[in-house]
Amino acid sequence: MATLFFFLLLPPGSLPATVTLSPSFYDKTCPEVFSIIRGIVEYTLLSDPRIAASLVRLHFHDCFVNGCDGSILLDNSATIESEKEAAPNNNSARGFEVVDAMKKALECMCPGIVSCADILTVAARESVNLAGGPSWLVSLGRRDSTTANRTLADLAIPAPFETLDVLKSKFAAVGLNTSTDLVALSGAHTFGRAQCRSIINRLYNFNGTGNPDPTLNATHLETLRKVCPLGGNEIILLNLDPTTPNAFDNNYYTNLQAQQGLLQSDQELFSTSGADTIEIVDRFSSDQISFFESFAISMIRMGNISPLTGSEGEIRMSCRKVNADSRSSNQWSSS
Repeated sequence: MATLFFFLLLPPGSLPATVTLSPSFYDKTCPEVFSIIRGIVEYTLLSDPRIAASLVRLHFHDCFVNGCDGSILLDNSATIESEKEAAPNNNSARGFEVVDAMKKALECMCPGIVSCADILTVAARESVNLAGGPSWLVSLGRRDSTTANRTLADLAIPAPFETLDVLKSKFAAVGLNTSTDLVALSGAHTFGRAQCRSIINRLYNFNGTGNPDPTLNATHLETLRKVCPLGGNEIILLNLDPTTPNAFDNNYYTNLQAQQGLLQSDQELFSTSGADTIEIVDRFSSDQISFFESFAISMIRMGNISPLTGSEGEIRMSCRKVNADSRSSNQWSSS
């Protein structure tokens, strides 16, 4: 399959004037950055077909909390309250070991150069492309945070049971638009999995009514209830797209038109009466190239949310620890 590559110039105002991200940021200091990250994604896909979607999700959840700064990767410590234990991430965010492998390989090749925030950004692009989706020009030069914010992660990351109005408010809060960015980025749910706990109320007790979500196709409802029975195991996984669960394509939007969106937050884009998102769903469903182009633009925009640059933050030695903690543990282990 030929790769669709979009060379995109964003309109003025898409980035603050002080941002110094550049596609050529590592050309002289670590030119292998793209091939190393892509190779590790490719290798991991051989044994874990979910990993592409998982890595895209990590980038998304990172950027919605104080910008794309790698804060989602930090473990708990004396100074860090990890975002991994925030409700949207706890027992569901995954792929951290793969990011560790990328960081280790890059540290061997070009130590102290590539940030964890940039690793997530590149990994997301390579994951989409390897699953059959588009590629795009990635600007780099982000630095890593020395803090995390679990409270903001609980508040800022879109949840699977939220209404269209709430979703729009969360996108607007990080500077993304509430129409095309929202619908295009939601299209990342064209691959990957979700747990029964994400939809259980939708299947049996929508909004406390004691009935299922009326926007859910009745036949599909019964299929989902067989997988997720009331009182059953809520961490059972379901395909976000039942037709091509590991491929990046536009089937997500066709599913919404058929009232077969898995998550409430997905179906809201099409089933909210009078919403400006309906037309975009229809367009993306009928024109995959249009979806790919819009998705690439929106990924660039999301990747440029409040990056740390210049002397801000740091380049972590380990993506799981701020450098002060890494140095302390190294000193302890060698004493």
